[in-house]
Amino acid sequence: MPGTQASDPHATLANLASDPLDLRRHWVLRLATAVAAILLSLLTTLPAAAQTETTAVPDTGPVELVGVVDVLQVSGLIDPIEVNSIRKALDRAVEDGSLALVLQVNSSGATVSDEELASLVADLADAPIVVGVWIGQSGASVSHEAVMLGAGVDLIGISPGSRMGPVGDEFAGAPVSGRFAPLIGRRLSDEAAVDSGAADVVAATLGDFVLAFEDQGLMTGISRVVDPGAEVPKRNLLVQVRFSKLGLVDQLMHTVASPAVAYLLLLIGMSMILLDYFTAGIGVAGMTGAVSLLLAAYGLGVLPTRPLGLGLLVLAVLAFAVDVQTGVPRFWTGVGILSLIVGSFTLYSGLSLSWLTLLVGIGLMLAFVFSGMPSLVRTRFSTTTIGREHLLGEIGVIEVDVDPDGVVNLDGALWRARTNRGTPLRRGDRARVIAIEGTVLEVEPEEGGAIDYREMRGRRSEAETG
Repeated sequence: MPGTQASDPHATLANLASDPLDLRRHWVLRLATAVAAILLSLLTTLPAAAQTETTAVPDTGPVELVGVVDVLQVSGLIDPIEVNSIRKALDRAVEDGSLALVLQVNSSGATVSDEELASLVADLADAPIVVGVWIGQSGASVSHEAVMLGAGVDLIGISPGSRMGPVGDEFAGAPVSGRFAPLIGRRLSDEAAVDSGAADVVAATLGDFVLAFEDQGLMTGISRVVDPGAEVPKRNLLVQVRFSKLGLVDQLMHTVASPAVAYLLLLIGMSMILLDYFTAGIGVAGMTGAVSLLLAAYGLGVLPTRPLGLGLLVLAVLAFAVDVQTGVPRFWTGVGILSLIVGSFTLYSGLSLSWLTLLVGIGLMLAFVFSGMPSLVRTRFSTTTIGREHLLGEIGVIEVDVDPDGVVNLDGALWRARTNRGTPLRRGDRARVIAIEGTVLEVEPEEGGAIDYREMRGRRSEAETG
Protein backbone atom coordinates (compact mmCIF):
# COMPACT_ATOMS: atom_id res chain seq x y z
CA MET A 1 0.00 0.00 0.00
CA PRO A 2 1.37 3.46 -0.83
CA GLY A 3 3.03 5.23 2.02
CA THR A 4 3.18 2.10 4.15
CA GLN A 5 6.52 0.90 5.46
CA ALA A 6 7.35 -2.74 4.76
CA SER A 7 8.20 -3.24 8.41
CA ASP A 8 4.66 -2.34 9.54
CA PRO A 9 3.00 -5.61 10.61
CA HIS A 10 -0.47 -4.18 10.12
CA ALA A 11 0.36 -3.27 6.55
CA THR A 12 1.80 -6.71 5.94
CA LEU A 13 -1.36 -8.39 7.20
CA ALA A 14 -3.51 -6.04 5.17
CA ASN A 15 -1.61 -6.89 2.01
CA LEU A 16 -1.91 -10.58 2.74
CA ALA A 17 -5.61 -10.25 3.48
CA SER A 18 -6.20 -8.82 0.02
CA ASP A 19 -5.00 -12.08 -1.51
CA PRO A 20 -6.35 -15.25 0.19
CA LEU A 21 -3.81 -17.47 -1.58
CA ASP A 22 -0.90 -15.44 -0.20
CA LEU A 23 -2.47 -15.55 3.25
CA ARG A 24 -2.84 -19.32 3.05
CA ARG A 25 0.78 -19.67 1.98
CA HIS A 26 1.84 -17.34 4.78
CA TRP A 27 0.15 -19.46 7.46
CA VAL A 28 1.09 -22.80 5.89
CA LEU A 29 4.75 -21.82 5.69
CA ARG A 30 4.67 -20.63 9.32
CA LEU A 31 3.11 -23.90 10.50
CA ALA A 32 5.39 -26.05 8.36
CA THR A 33 8.40 -24.13 9.66
CA ALA A 34 7.28 -24.78 13.23
CA VAL A 35 6.89 -28.49 12.52
CA ALA A 36 10.29 -28.61 10.84
CA ALA A 37 11.77 -27.01 13.95
CA ILE A 38 10.20 -29.75 16.08
CA LEU A 39 11.64 -32.45 13.84
CA LEU A 40 15.05 -30.75 13.92
CA SER A 41 14.89 -30.63 17.71
CA LEU A 42 14.33 -34.38 17.72
CA LEU A 43 17.53 -34.82 15.72
CA THR A 44 19.49 -32.58 18.07
CA THR A 45 18.31 -34.58 21.10
CA LEU A 46 19.29 -37.95 19.68
CA PRO A 47 21.27 -40.17 22.04
CA ALA A 48 24.92 -39.17 22.03
CA ALA A 49 27.95 -41.23 22.88
CA ALA A 50 28.56 -41.93 26.53
CA GLN A 51 30.91 -39.52 28.25
CA THR A 52 33.22 -40.27 31.14
CA GLU A 53 33.76 -38.13 34.19
CA THR A 54 37.01 -39.67 35.39
CA THR A 55 39.18 -37.45 37.58
CA ALA A 56 42.55 -36.55 36.16
CA VAL A 57 45.48 -37.74 38.31
CA PRO A 58 49.13 -36.70 38.10
CA ASP A 59 51.16 -38.70 35.63
CA THR A 60 54.47 -40.04 36.95
CA GLY A 61 55.92 -41.25 33.70
CA PRO A 62 55.22 -42.94 30.40
CA VAL A 63 52.13 -45.17 30.48
CA GLU A 64 52.01 -48.40 28.52
CA LEU A 65 48.41 -49.36 27.83
CA VAL A 66 47.58 -53.01 28.30
CA GLY A 67 44.37 -53.21 26.29
CA VAL A 68 41.02 -51.73 25.31
CA VAL A 69 37.70 -51.54 27.14
CA ASP A 70 34.71 -50.88 24.88
CA VAL A 71 31.76 -48.82 26.13
CA LEU A 72 28.29 -48.67 24.58
CA GLN A 73 25.51 -46.38 25.82
CA VAL A 74 22.08 -48.01 26.06
CA SER A 75 19.35 -45.43 26.68
CA GLY A 76 15.60 -45.31 26.25
CA LEU A 77 13.52 -48.40 25.66
CA ILE A 78 15.48 -51.40 24.42
CA ASP A 79 14.17 -51.88 20.90
CA PRO A 80 15.40 -53.98 17.95
CA ILE A 81 17.93 -51.28 17.05
CA GLU A 82 19.43 -51.32 20.56
CA VAL A 83 19.53 -55.14 20.62
CA ASN A 84 21.33 -55.18 17.27
CA SER A 85 23.70 -52.45 18.46
CA ILE A 86 24.64 -54.43 21.59
CA ARG A 87 25.31 -57.56 19.54
CA LYS A 88 27.48 -55.60 17.11
CA ALA A 89 29.43 -54.01 19.96
CA LEU A 90 30.02 -57.43 21.54
CA ASP A 91 31.17 -58.95 18.24
CA ARG A 92 33.51 -56.04 17.61
CA ALA A 93 34.99 -56.23 21.09
CA VAL A 94 35.65 -59.96 20.71
CA GLU A 95 37.11 -59.61 17.21
CA ASP A 96 39.41 -56.75 18.27
CA GLY A 97 40.61 -58.60 21.37
CA SER A 98 39.20 -56.03 23.82
CA LEU A 99 39.53 -56.79 27.52
CA ALA A 100 35.89 -55.98 28.33
CA LEU A 101 32.62 -54.52 27.14
CA VAL A 102 30.72 -52.08 29.37
CA LEU A 103 27.05 -51.27 28.75
CA GLN A 104 26.20 -47.86 30.20
CA VAL A 105 22.47 -48.29 30.78
CA ASN A 106 19.67 -45.82 31.46
CA SER A 107 16.48 -47.59 30.40
CA SER A 108 12.93 -48.07 31.62
CA GLY A 109 12.14 -51.28 29.78
CA ALA A 110 12.10 -52.98 26.41
CA THR A 111 9.85 -53.14 23.36
CA VAL A 112 11.33 -56.41 22.11
CA SER A 113 9.84 -59.68 23.32
CA ASP A 114 11.11 -61.40 26.46
CA GLU A 115 12.39 -64.24 24.29
CA GLU A 116 14.48 -61.92 22.11
CA LEU A 117 15.87 -60.14 25.15
CA ALA A 118 16.61 -63.51 26.82
CA SER A 119 18.55 -64.53 23.69
CA LEU A 120 20.65 -61.37 23.97
CA VAL A 121 21.27 -62.04 27.67
CA ALA A 122 22.47 -65.55 26.77
CA ASP A 123 24.89 -64.12 24.20
CA LEU A 124 26.32 -61.75 26.82
CA ALA A 125 26.68 -64.58 29.32
CA ASP A 126 28.55 -66.76 26.78
CA ALA A 127 30.93 -63.97 25.70
CA PRO A 128 34.64 -64.87 25.94
CA ILE A 129 35.42 -61.44 27.40
CA VAL A 130 34.38 -59.64 30.58
CA VAL A 131 31.01 -57.87 30.25
CA GLY A 132 29.65 -55.35 32.73
CA VAL A 133 26.61 -53.10 33.17
CA TRP A 134 27.04 -49.64 34.67
CA ILE A 135 23.85 -47.77 35.60
CA GLY A 136 24.99 -44.22 35.12
CA GLN A 137 25.56 -41.38 35.12
CA SER A 138 24.12 -40.08 38.37
CA GLY A 139 20.33 -39.96 38.21
CA ALA A 140 20.01 -42.85 35.77
CA SER A 141 17.55 -45.67 36.34
CA VAL A 142 16.99 -49.19 35.10
CA SER A 143 13.63 -50.88 35.45
CA HIS A 144 11.36 -53.61 34.15
CA GLU A 145 12.84 -55.75 31.34
CA ALA A 146 15.99 -53.59 31.06
CA VAL A 147 17.13 -54.89 34.47
CA MET A 148 17.45 -58.34 32.94
CA LEU A 149 20.45 -57.26 30.88
CA GLY A 150 22.38 -57.68 34.12
CA ALA A 151 21.56 -61.39 34.21
CA GLY A 152 24.15 -62.08 31.53
CA VAL A 153 27.07 -59.95 32.74
CA ASP A 154 29.98 -60.38 35.14
CA LEU A 155 29.60 -57.15 37.12
CA ILE A 156 26.81 -54.63 37.78
CA GLY A 157 27.69 -51.15 38.99
CA ILE A 158 25.41 -48.27 39.90
CA SER A 159 26.28 -44.59 40.22
CA PRO A 160 25.28 -42.53 43.27
CA GLY A 161 21.75 -41.15 42.91
CA SER A 162 20.69 -43.81 40.41
CA ARG A 163 17.90 -46.37 40.86
CA MET A 164 17.17 -50.01 40.08
CA GLY A 165 13.72 -51.57 39.67
CA PRO A 166 10.96 -52.33 39.78
CA VAL A 167 10.68 -55.56 37.81
CA GLY A 168 7.79 -57.92 37.23
CA ASP A 169 7.55 -61.31 38.87
CA GLU A 170 8.09 -63.15 35.55
CA PHE A 171 10.52 -62.92 32.66
CA ALA A 172 10.48 -65.08 29.52
CA GLY A 173 7.89 -67.36 31.10
CA ALA A 174 9.91 -68.07 34.27
CA PRO A 175 9.65 -66.54 37.76
CA VAL A 176 12.16 -63.80 38.55
CA SER A 177 14.49 -65.13 41.22
CA GLY A 178 18.07 -64.85 42.42
CA ARG A 179 19.75 -61.47 42.62
CA PHE A 180 16.83 -59.58 41.06
CA ALA A 181 14.12 -60.97 43.36
CA PRO A 182 14.45 -57.99 45.75
CA LEU A 183 13.46 -55.71 42.86
CA ILE A 184 10.04 -57.30 42.29
CA GLY A 185 7.62 -54.43 42.68
CA ARG A 186 10.30 -52.26 44.32
CA ARG A 187 12.64 -49.46 43.29
CA LEU A 188 15.93 -49.36 45.20
CA SER A 189 18.51 -46.61 45.59
CA ASP A 190 22.19 -47.18 44.80
CA GLU A 191 23.24 -48.32 48.29
CA ALA A 192 20.06 -50.36 48.79
CA ALA A 193 20.60 -52.11 45.45
CA VAL A 194 24.13 -53.13 46.47
CA ASP A 195 23.00 -54.23 49.95
CA SER A 196 20.27 -56.41 48.42
CA GLY A 197 22.67 -58.02 45.96
CA ALA A 198 20.92 -56.63 42.86
CA ALA A 199 24.08 -54.63 42.08
CA ASP A 200 27.71 -55.37 42.94
CA VAL A 201 29.34 -51.97 43.45
CA VAL A 202 28.62 -48.27 43.68
CA ALA A 203 30.79 -46.53 41.07
CA ALA A 204 30.60 -42.76 40.76
CA THR A 205 32.22 -42.64 37.32
CA LEU A 206 32.78 -44.96 34.42
CA GLY A 207 36.49 -45.01 35.29
CA ASP A 208 35.68 -46.18 38.83
CA PHE A 209 33.54 -48.97 37.38
CA VAL A 210 36.34 -50.17 35.10
CA LEU A 211 38.68 -50.19 38.11
CA ALA A 212 36.10 -52.36 39.90
CA PHE A 213 36.82 -55.12 37.37
CA GLU A 214 40.28 -55.34 38.92
CA ASP A 215 38.96 -55.02 42.48
CA GLN A 216 36.56 -57.91 41.89
CA GLY A 217 39.31 -60.14 40.42
CA LEU A 218 37.85 -60.13 36.91
CA MET A 219 40.98 -58.52 35.43
CA THR A 220 44.50 -57.82 36.62
CA GLY A 221 47.16 -55.25 35.79
CA ILE A 222 44.80 -52.65 34.34
CA SER A 223 45.80 -49.83 36.73
CA ARG A 224 48.86 -48.21 38.28
CA VAL A 225 48.98 -46.66 41.74
CA VAL A 226 50.05 -43.03 41.94
CA ASP A 227 50.81 -41.18 45.18
CA PRO A 228 51.23 -44.48 47.09
CA GLY A 229 51.88 -42.53 50.28
CA ALA A 230 48.45 -40.90 50.25
CA GLU A 231 45.80 -42.00 52.71
CA VAL A 232 43.68 -43.18 49.78
CA PRO A 233 46.08 -43.98 46.91
CA LYS A 234 44.86 -42.99 43.46
CA ARG A 235 45.13 -45.23 40.44
CA ASN A 236 45.63 -44.53 36.78
CA LEU A 237 43.89 -46.78 34.26
CA LEU A 238 46.26 -48.56 31.91
CA VAL A 239 43.53 -49.29 29.37
CA GLN A 240 42.13 -47.33 26.47
CA VAL A 241 38.40 -46.69 26.90
CA ARG A 242 36.80 -46.80 23.45
CA PHE A 243 33.29 -45.43 23.04
CA SER A 244 30.84 -46.48 20.36
CA LYS A 245 27.42 -45.15 19.49
CA LEU A 246 24.55 -45.64 17.10
CA GLY A 247 24.88 -44.29 13.58
CA LEU A 248 22.83 -41.25 12.58
CA VAL A 249 20.00 -43.24 10.95
CA ASP A 250 19.87 -45.75 13.82
CA GLN A 251 19.83 -42.88 16.32
CA LEU A 252 16.93 -41.28 14.46
CA MET A 253 14.88 -44.48 14.31
CA HIS A 254 15.64 -45.31 17.95
CA THR A 255 14.42 -41.85 18.98
CA VAL A 256 11.31 -42.16 16.81
CA ALA A 257 10.50 -45.45 18.56
CA SER A 258 10.11 -43.72 21.93
CA PRO A 259 6.47 -43.42 23.09
CA ALA A 260 6.36 -39.63 23.36
CA VAL A 261 8.03 -38.94 20.01
CA ALA A 262 5.91 -41.47 18.08
CA TYR A 263 2.73 -40.02 19.62
CA LEU A 264 3.63 -36.41 18.80
CA LEU A 265 4.74 -37.31 15.27
CA LEU A 266 1.40 -39.04 14.70
CA LEU A 267 -0.55 -35.94 15.74
CA ILE A 268 1.74 -33.65 13.73
CA GLY A 269 1.45 -35.85 10.64
CA MET A 270 -2.35 -36.04 10.71
CA SER A 271 -2.63 -32.30 11.40
CA MET A 272 -0.39 -31.41 8.47
CA ILE A 273 -2.32 -33.70 6.10
CA LEU A 274 -5.57 -32.08 7.25
CA LEU A 275 -4.02 -28.64 6.76
CA ASP A 276 -2.84 -29.54 3.26
CA TYR A 277 -6.31 -30.76 2.33
CA PHE A 278 -8.04 -27.56 3.44
CA THR A 279 -5.45 -25.24 1.89
CA ALA A 280 -5.89 -26.50 -1.66
CA GLY A 281 -2.79 -28.68 -1.67
CA ILE A 282 0.03 -26.13 -1.50
CA GLY A 283 2.29 -29.13 -0.78
CA VAL A 284 4.62 -28.02 2.02
CA ALA A 285 2.28 -29.15 4.77
CA GLY A 286 1.47 -32.36 2.92
CA MET A 287 5.10 -33.37 2.54
CA THR A 288 5.83 -32.53 6.17
CA GLY A 289 2.82 -34.56 7.25
CA ALA A 290 3.80 -37.52 5.09
CA VAL A 291 7.32 -37.65 6.56
CA SER A 292 5.94 -37.34 10.08
CA LEU A 293 3.44 -40.15 9.49
CA LEU A 294 6.12 -42.44 8.04
CA LEU A 295 8.32 -41.93 11.09
CA ALA A 296 5.34 -42.35 13.41
CA ALA A 297 4.35 -45.57 11.63
CA TYR A 298 7.77 -47.06 12.33
CA GLY A 299 7.70 -45.99 15.97
CA LEU A 300 4.17 -47.26 16.55
CA GLY A 301 5.08 -50.53 14.83
CA VAL A 302 7.92 -51.12 17.30
CA LEU A 303 5.99 -50.00 20.38
CA PRO A 304 3.11 -51.97 21.96
CA THR A 305 0.40 -49.89 20.28
CA ARG A 306 -3.28 -50.55 20.96
CA PRO A 307 -5.42 -50.53 17.78
CA LEU A 308 -8.25 -48.97 19.80
CA GLY A 309 -6.15 -45.99 20.88
CA LEU A 310 -4.75 -45.49 17.38
CA GLY A 311 -8.22 -45.71 15.87
CA LEU A 312 -9.57 -43.11 18.29
CA LEU A 313 -6.84 -40.64 17.37
CA VAL A 314 -7.60 -41.08 13.67
CA LEU A 315 -11.32 -40.69 14.41
CA ALA A 316 -10.55 -37.47 16.30
CA VAL A 317 -8.91 -35.87 13.26
CA LEU A 318 -11.71 -37.00 10.93
CA ALA A 319 -14.30 -35.63 13.34
CA PHE A 320 -12.52 -32.28 13.53
CA ALA A 321 -12.42 -32.19 9.72
CA VAL A 322 -16.21 -32.44 9.52
CA ASP A 323 -16.78 -29.25 11.52
CA VAL A 324 -13.64 -27.29 10.73
CA GLN A 325 -14.86 -25.92 7.40
CA THR A 326 -17.90 -24.36 9.06
CA GLY A 327 -15.71 -22.67 11.65
CA VAL A 328 -18.31 -23.51 14.30
CA PRO A 329 -17.83 -26.22 16.97
CA ARG A 330 -20.69 -28.70 16.79
CA PHE A 331 -21.41 -32.36 17.50
CA TRP A 332 -18.39 -33.70 15.62
CA THR A 333 -16.08 -31.33 17.42
CA GLY A 334 -17.21 -32.86 20.71
CA VAL A 335 -16.63 -36.34 19.28
CA GLY A 336 -13.15 -35.25 18.17
CA ILE A 337 -12.20 -33.85 21.59
CA LEU A 338 -13.40 -36.98 23.40
CA SER A 339 -11.65 -39.31 20.94
CA LEU A 340 -8.42 -37.30 21.16
CA ILE A 341 -8.31 -37.48 24.97
CA VAL A 342 -9.30 -41.15 25.28
CA GLY A 343 -7.03 -42.18 22.38
CA SER A 344 -4.06 -40.37 23.93
CA PHE A 345 -4.48 -42.22 27.21
CA THR A 346 -5.03 -45.65 25.61
CA LEU A 347 -2.52 -45.52 22.74
CA TYR A 348 0.02 -47.88 24.34
CA SER A 349 -0.27 -51.15 26.21
CA GLY A 350 1.97 -51.35 29.27
CA LEU A 351 3.45 -47.90 28.64
CA SER A 352 2.19 -44.50 29.71
CA LEU A 353 2.85 -41.03 28.38
CA SER A 354 3.97 -38.32 30.76
CA TRP A 355 1.54 -35.57 31.69
CA LEU A 356 3.76 -33.06 29.94
CA THR A 357 3.61 -35.04 26.68
CA LEU A 358 -0.16 -35.38 26.95
CA LEU A 359 -0.63 -31.67 27.64
CA VAL A 360 1.59 -30.73 24.70
CA GLY A 361 -0.07 -33.17 22.29
CA ILE A 362 -3.69 -32.49 23.24
CA GLY A 363 -3.16 -28.76 23.79
CA LEU A 364 -1.43 -28.14 20.48
CA MET A 365 -3.96 -30.22 18.55
CA LEU A 366 -6.90 -28.30 20.04
CA ALA A 367 -5.16 -24.96 19.44
CA PHE A 368 -4.53 -25.99 15.85
CA VAL A 369 -8.17 -27.02 15.30
CA PHE A 370 -9.81 -24.06 17.04
CA SER A 371 -7.39 -21.30 16.04
CA GLY A 372 -5.08 -22.15 13.15
CA MET A 373 -7.42 -24.14 10.90
CA PRO A 374 -10.45 -21.79 10.95
CA SER A 375 -8.36 -18.82 9.81
CA LEU A 376 -6.90 -20.83 6.96
CA VAL A 377 -10.26 -22.24 5.93
CA ARG A 378 -11.84 -18.77 5.94
CA THR A 379 -9.21 -17.54 3.49
CA ARG A 380 -9.86 -20.47 1.19
CA PHE A 381 -13.63 -20.18 1.35
CA SER A 382 -13.68 -16.44 0.70
CA THR A 383 -12.87 -14.01 -2.07
CA THR A 384 -10.86 -10.81 -1.80
CA THR A 385 -11.54 -8.62 1.21
CA ILE A 386 -12.02 -5.44 -0.81
CA GLY A 387 -15.27 -4.35 -2.52
CA ARG A 388 -17.81 -6.83 -1.14
CA GLU A 389 -20.81 -4.49 -1.13
CA HIS A 390 -21.91 -5.90 -4.47
CA LEU A 391 -22.66 -9.19 -2.72
CA LEU A 392 -25.54 -7.65 -0.77
CA GLY A 393 -28.81 -8.95 -2.15
CA GLU A 394 -27.12 -11.79 -4.09
CA ILE A 395 -28.68 -15.27 -3.99
CA GLY A 396 -26.63 -18.27 -2.96
CA VAL A 397 -27.19 -21.97 -2.20
CA ILE A 398 -26.69 -23.41 1.27
CA GLU A 399 -23.87 -26.00 1.32
CA VAL A 400 -23.84 -26.71 5.08
CA ASP A 401 -26.95 -26.17 7.20
CA VAL A 402 -27.07 -22.63 8.62
CA ASP A 403 -28.42 -23.11 12.15
CA PRO A 404 -27.41 -20.45 13.03
CA ASP A 405 -23.97 -20.86 11.38
CA GLY A 406 -23.03 -22.78 8.27
CA VAL A 407 -21.65 -22.43 4.74
CA VAL A 408 -23.19 -20.87 1.62
CA ASN A 409 -22.09 -21.22 -2.02
CA LEU A 410 -22.16 -17.83 -3.70
CA ASP A 411 -21.12 -17.72 -7.36
CA GLY A 412 -18.95 -20.78 -6.90
CA ALA A 413 -17.18 -19.49 -3.75
CA LEU A 414 -17.83 -20.98 -0.33
CA TRP A 415 -18.47 -18.53 2.51
CA ARG A 416 -19.16 -18.87 6.18
CA ALA A 417 -22.78 -17.87 6.73
CA ARG A 418 -24.97 -16.90 9.65
CA THR A 419 -28.70 -16.28 10.08
CA ASN A 420 -30.45 -14.46 12.90
CA ARG A 421 -33.88 -15.71 11.91
CA GLY A 422 -35.65 -18.38 13.89
CA THR A 423 -35.98 -20.73 10.91
CA PRO A 424 -32.71 -22.51 10.00
CA LEU A 425 -31.60 -22.85 6.40
CA ARG A 426 -30.96 -26.38 5.16
CA ARG A 427 -28.53 -27.71 2.56
CA GLY A 428 -29.85 -26.90 -0.92
CA ASP A 429 -31.99 -23.95 0.19
CA ARG A 430 -31.60 -20.67 -1.66
CA ALA A 431 -30.65 -17.71 0.52
CA ARG A 432 -30.18 -13.96 0.12
CA VAL A 433 -27.17 -12.02 1.50
CA ILE A 434 -28.41 -9.17 3.71
CA ALA A 435 -25.21 -8.16 5.55
CA ILE A 436 -21.46 -8.79 5.68
CA GLU A 437 -19.32 -8.98 8.81
CA GLY A 438 -15.68 -9.56 7.89
CA THR A 439 -15.68 -12.88 6.04
CA VAL A 440 -19.09 -13.98 7.38
CA LEU A 441 -22.25 -13.40 5.34
CA GLU A 442 -25.55 -12.86 7.09
CA VAL A 443 -28.26 -14.60 5.04
CA GLU A 444 -32.03 -15.13 5.06
CA PRO A 445 -34.39 -17.33 3.04
CA GLU A 446 -34.94 -16.16 -0.53
CA GLU A 447 -38.68 -16.38 -0.07
CA GLY A 448 -40.30 -14.58 2.82
CA GLY A 449 -37.22 -12.55 3.67
CA ALA A 450 -36.69 -8.81 3.73
CA ILE A 451 -36.98 -6.64 0.62
CA ASP A 452 -34.04 -7.13 -1.71
CA TYR A 453 -31.18 -4.86 -0.61
CA ARG A 454 -30.85 -3.34 -4.08
CA GLU A 455 -34.55 -2.56 -4.24
CA MET A 456 -34.38 -0.98 -0.79
CA ARG A 457 -31.33 1.06 -1.81
CA GLY A 458 -33.08 2.16 -5.01
CA ARG A 459 -36.18 3.33 -3.17
CA ARG A 460 -34.02 5.25 -0.70
CA SER A 461 -32.23 7.02 -3.59
CA GLU A 462 -35.57 7.96 -5.22
CA ALA A 463 -36.87 9.35 -1.94
CA GLU A 464 -33.72 11.46 -1.51
CA THR A 465 -33.92 12.93 -5.06
CA GLY A 466 -37.66 13.53 -4.80
